[in-house]
Amino acid sequence: MADPAIATSLHLALELHKPLLIEGHAGVGKTEIAKVLARLLGTDLIRLQCYEGLDASTALYEWNYARQLLHIRLQESDGHAPADSEAKIFSEPFLLKRPLLQAIAHEGRPPVLLVDEIDRSDEEFEAFLLEVLSDFQVTVPELGTIRARERPHVILTSNRSRELSDALRRRCLYLFIDHPPFEKELTIVRRKVPGASEDLAAQIVALVQRLRRAKLAKVPGVSETLDWAEALVVLHAAHLTPELVGETLGCLVKDEADLRKVRADIEAGRLPLGAA
Repeated sequence: MADPAIATSLHLALELHKPLLIEGHAGVGKTEIAKVLARLLGTDLIRLQCYEGLDASTALYEWNYARQLLHIRLQESDGHAPADSEAKIFSEPFLLKRPLLQAIAHEGRPPVLLVDEIDRSDEEFEAFLLEVLSDFQVTVPELGTIRARERPHVILTSNRSRELSDALRRRCLYLFIDHPPFEKELTIVRRKVPGASEDLAAQIVALVQRLRRAKLAKVPGVSETLDWAEALVVLHAAHLTPELVGETLGCLVKDEADLRKVRADIEAGRLPLGAA
C-alpha cells in the first residue's frame, strides 16, 4: 500500500544509488518497505538488526574460531603442521560474514540491505556505518580489501528513540511515515485480513484511530491493527462488543496502564465501538 511519497522516494533511491532513511512510529510498515522492495527487484534481503552495544565485528565479520581450532587439532593429530597453516585458517572458508560484509560481497543482483532501527545503535557504530556506506568496501587484514561489485540498495529505519547525526542524514534520502488515515488503514486491513467482514474491518480501524488520539503511552501501529483483526477472525467475530474487545485488547494495547485506561473508557462509554 505505497502512496506516491513512498513510491517516489524508493524510485529516487534506486536511480540515484543513495541510501533511504525511513523514520516513523513503530509498526507503520518501515521494515515492510525493504521486504517488498527486495521481492520487487527479485533479489536477496540482508537485514542488520541494530541494538545497543552493536559493534563493527558483529556487523561485518568474525573468524570461525571453533572451526580454526578444530583444523589445528586435526593437523596436530596427523603429526605435522604445514608451513602455511596460519594462512589457511585465516582464509575465506573460515570467515563468518555478517550482514554488512554479506551485502558487500554479494554475488549476482545487488541485494537490499536493511539496517533496521539504526537509532538503537550507539553513535560510534553510526559513524562506522557512515564510513561503510560511503565506499562499500571493507578491509580484512588477513585477506585484503573486499569491494562491492555493485552497490547494494540500502534502507535504514528509525523509530526516533534518539537523534541521528547530521552526517548520516546528509548521506541519505529521507522519508517520514505517519500513521495512515482511516481509509488507507481500512484498505490495508481488507487486503491483509480478507476474512474480516466489511463491518468488522471498519469497526476495528475506527477504534484504532480513536486510540491513537487517546494519549496512550504506546500507540498501536498498523501491525497491531492487523494482529487484532486476525485474532478477531479466528474468534469468528462478526462485530465488536465491549466483552470481545476486553478479552482481545492485549493484541492491540501493549502497556498495562494503557489497558486499564482503555477498558475504563469503553466501560464508561467514552470510547465508542462503532465505525467512524
